[in-house]
Amino acid sequence: MSSGLYQIRDKDLDTTLDLTRLKPYGDTMNDGKVQTSFTLPVKNDDKGAAAAVLLAQKMGLADPNVALRQSLDETFTFYVVYGSLTHSINYNEIVVQTVTDETMDMHETDEFLQERLGRKLVVIGASTGTDAHTVGIDAIMNRKGFAGHYGLERYEMIEAYNLGSQVPNEVFLQKAAEVKADVLLVSQTVTQKDVHIQNLTELIELAEAEGVREKYIMCCGGARVTHALAKELGYDAGFGAGTYADDVATFCAKELARRLGK
Repeated sequence: MSSGLYQIRDKDLDTTLDLTRLKPYGDTMNDGKVQTSFTLPVKNDDKGAAAAVLLAQKMGLADPNVALRQSLDETFTFYVVYGSLTHSINYNEIVVQTVTDETMDMHETDEFLQERLGRKLVVIGASTGTDAHTVGIDAIMNRKGFAGHYGLERYEMIEAYNLGSQVPNEVFLQKAAEVKADVLLVSQTVTQKDVHIQNLTELIELAEAEGVREKYIMCCGGARVTHALAKELGYDAGFGAGTYADDVATFCAKELARRLGK
């Protein structure tokens, strides 16, 4: 009985979906239910909670309420606010720049490189500039990889060089020339004050100044990196959250084959 009821409800909900006026889904279609969190530099009291509600209303939330408030210290409080989003968007009008290559697994990429190039793809990666974090570049480069996706060091047809963190862009380009790299991978984790954009821009400018930009396939990645941002900054591709070594290897292998006409 209950199973049939849920099926009816699901069917009814689907008929109310309007992709031209898309809202978040919580309990029922078009209810706009969302949860947001933020920190305010105020005490954890009723006045602070009222401030959180007012800010949520200004964000476009109807009937917001504070689901959680927690003191970080005497003058800073963390809030979780729940409410219904009043805004909607036209999903059908969205155009997104993305890497379109269908992702191959490690074995498929090795076979592709063997058949199309007949040699190893040389990849050099680092967290460049002031970025001291290696979590991103290690997830792509190290043999064990991340979340069940093997890193580039494990590929038979990829020669991978992981330079680690805080690598000056000048040194990165020098090393790329030494190993005769095909691909340069740059990871940026620190994003405060858009320092990741500064580091990424500097590398492209140096490569252009040295006349080697077109010599390499240049890719960047990080939590706040998108393919659109990467292209805007002058890179060939960008890989953000939810992408793995498979995605990077696939693009680089196919891009080099395209460039070489193979």
